[in-house]
Amino acid sequence: MEPVSDMADSRAATNLLLSELLAEHLAPAAVVRFLGHAARRSLRQAARRPRALAELTALHGALYTLAAGRRPGRRWVATSWVLAVLHLGLLEHRTRLATGDVLTLMRANLPALPGGASRGSGVLAISLDLADGRLARHQGTTSPFGEYADTFADAAYWTWLTLRHEPNRTLRAAAVAAWALPVVTVTGLALRRGTMPARPRPVLLRPAAALQAVVALRHLTRR
Repeated sequence: MEPVSDMADSRAATNLLLSELLAEHLAPAAVVRFLGHAARRSLRQAARRPRALAELTALHGALYTLAAGRRPGRRWVATSWVLAVLHLGLLEHRTRLATGDVLTLMRANLPALPGGASRGSGVLAISLDLADGRLARHQGTTSPFGEYADTFADAAYWTWLTLRHEPNRTLRAAAVAAWALPVVTVTGLALRRGTMPARPRPVLLRPAAALQAVVALRHLTRR
């Protein structure tokens, strides 16, 4: 059998690792092996895409510079870079980032950038979200990397904005739950079934999208 680290199909590789983890009933030693194999494959797949890795590093280098002296600032950008590098294998057959991917990563890093907490930041995040999806479909550059980056960018940015700048406790709890639920659901299904589930269906994301608009408008109009 082809080694997991050499498998070009990210879904097949992940399913193999998850099935092995499930077969050992999520034992601590199995979890450690799973993480080790996954990290090794991720680094090897990133090394096979030097152009995408260079583009990713250049983008985060620019964001890192802009994040100087801010909170969460540079630590947020560094974490974004590490997570993106570890998921470059999800680009599948592509060897470089697309414009849509760049917009998604910029949206994910808004909390660390100048203006990330400004009144219009929520509206900007929604605009970037609409733009990256349309560009990816128009240019034919959709990929699992972009799909999962989009989901986690939403969860990271909107959870941060809500917890830091939304004063209404009920709305804050509802918003965080709506954005965390799809991520938790996908992770839970993966561990229970031993296979990588599909991205959450749009119907599951509609409550989160509606709350995005509410939080963004309240942030825009708040004195």
